[in-house]
Amino acid sequence: MLPASVIFIGVRHRDACTFARAAAWGSMRAMTRLRLATAADVADDQALIRELAAFEGGSVRSTPDDLLRDGFGPQPRFEVLLAEEAGAVVGMLVFFPVYSTWEGRPGVMIHDLFVRSPARGRGIAKALVRHLAALAVERGCTRMDVNVLDWNEPARRFYQACGLVLDSGWLRHRAAGADLRRLAE
Repeated sequence: MLPASVIFIGVRHRDACTFARAAAWGSMRAMTRLRLATAADVADDQALIRELAAFEGGSVRSTPDDLLRDGFGPQPRFEVLLAEEAGAVVGMLVFFPVYSTWEGRPGVMIHDLFVRSPARGRGIAKALVRHLAALAVERGCTRMDVNVLDWNEPARRFYQACGLVLDSGWLRHRAAGADLRRLAE
């Protein structure tokens, strides 16, 4: 199993001290380090979130203070896995805990997965998903969920290639903003 703190793409857990296999790993141009984000990474997290929103045609209202409060405060509501090359952040996976009352076990939900354009095509996104899977197993989780935009066919194919299957029996429903406030009345 991969360690929860830091891994290097192309290096098996049992070989983590030698890094010998990393050099032989196909198209990897630089050693890619995966790790859990800390409060010191909020500016990078925010920048990647904005880049993802631009790709999806959305806008970001969260601030670095929001991310600090909700991701790195006393009761974190989400966590972030970061991918770094040569000290620069090149990708992220934002996730949060979920719970199955039927199974009586926790799970994780992938919320955002993004790799900067120059770093794409080298397996970084898949490594982030695999690292989250290992972290989930280490934490006793029994499932990993993700929602994919219906128009994002490349993302749908990617997650299916990673082994996540379409759960066609479920449709997501949401109340947000004014709808949520109206429902609360």
